[in-house]
Amino acid sequence: MNIFSFFKKTTKTGHDSTVDSFELMQEGLLNSKEADNEVTTTLSISPEWNISREQEYVLKFLSNDLPPLKADQLSLSGIDIDEEQNSGAWNVQAFLRSSLDRPVLLGKVELMVLDADETILAAQEFDLSEMGTLPAASNRPWIFKFEKKNIVNSLVPTSDWTLSFNVRSLVPHSLDLDPSWSEALPEDQIKALQELITELPDLKPRVFNITGFQADITEDGSLAASVFLRNANTRQIQLDKIPLEILDASGNQVAKGSFKLDSLLVKANSSKPWTFIFPKQMININNPDLSKWTARIPK
Repeated sequence: MNIFSFFKKTTKTGHDSTVDSFELMQEGLLNSKEADNEVTTTLSISPEWNISREQEYVLKFLSNDLPPLKADQLSLSGIDIDEEQNSGAWNVQAFLRSSLDRPVLLGKVELMVLDADETILAAQEFDLSEMGTLPAASNRPWIFKFEKKNIVNSLVPTSDWTLSFNVRSLVPHSLDLDPSWSEALPEDQIKALQELITELPDLKPRVFNITGFQADITEDGSLAASVFLRNANTRQIQLDKIPLEILDASGNQVAKGSFKLDSLLVKANSSKPWTFIFPKQMININNPDLSKWTARIPK
């Protein structure tokens, strides 16, 4: 896609969002005096781009109109949004800005389009390394294409919108222990659970998944299935009720039931361990092979 088929208007319909570089890069300025300094960023055009004088004029006009940043910040400055009529995708025109005193190359991060009330209109992961290295104290124009499947509200905002970093998406997936588990488990078992979730495959953004890690037949013949409730969304999820089935090593249904969870919360980007007890009368197979098993929401 030729990004310079866009950026034809000198008007700006979006707002700016800013984060300290530490939030995205785990490194940043520690000198509080320097942190208060204002930095004016300059337009950065990749030498690989061929643009017309008219396009360069528009970009310089927009760039010169951007407000200064404080030292050691990264910013997204929303310019305009064009909708593709055929696909319904949004092409979000924006400047990625850096007030760092050194070049910076960013990686994958989820970006969000927010309305005036900070409601998420669209959210999608982008690999910012595709923009190349951003020079010190500079800003670079880019088109962030949000696919239709990642757009929550199909109405394109024409004003008062913001393109923002989802800093939470950069936080490592963590263990979310319910207080009852924290109080009951010894430290070594908590550590074992933490290590276990680091070994699980990464989830795609905004996915909820159930992954089993321990299943046993109890003395009274019930099935106790311990699972991770895995939340790759950027916000916590409240579970009031969940249907669940257990399959054995051969893929046969061992048990099936529905459980009330009393508004159980699973934090954003985390895995919460939980145990579901299937009474004996719910079990369909005698002596099931649980050497390998699956917990899932029934289709």
